[in-house]
Amino acid sequence: MFTPRAGIRTAAASATMAAALIGLGAGTAGAAGWPPLQEGGYLYAGSNGTGTVTVVDLDDLGTCHTPAKASLSIQIVSGSSSVVVYSGTGCTGASWASGSLTQSNLPWAALSYRVVPA
Repeated sequence: MFTPRAGIRTAAASATMAAALIGLGAGTAGAAGWPPLQEGGYLYAGSNGTGTVTVVDLDDLGTCHTPAKASLSIQIVSGSSSVVVYSGTGCTGASWASGSLTQSNLPWAALSYRVVPA
């Protein structure tokens, strides 16, 4: 049977849980240090979207690029393009593909990249 007192306890427990989840989510996002998602492609010299930013021209398909600084993280928001990063200059060495919606630290320092269709 539902009593007003039980309803108050349920509402209080729900409010407490919601506040805890909101606080946890905000703490996690702040701790990660990522910039807000925005359309386009970005390579970062630091982990978690920090450091020098290289803006990726997502319309320049197939061209190999060697940024001034090695990249440790990537953020891509695109419906049609993804980025393949390489461990060596000139798009050589080990490769890692981003996908068209990515916010990730890279498995190693990327020294070059190429835009490909998603």
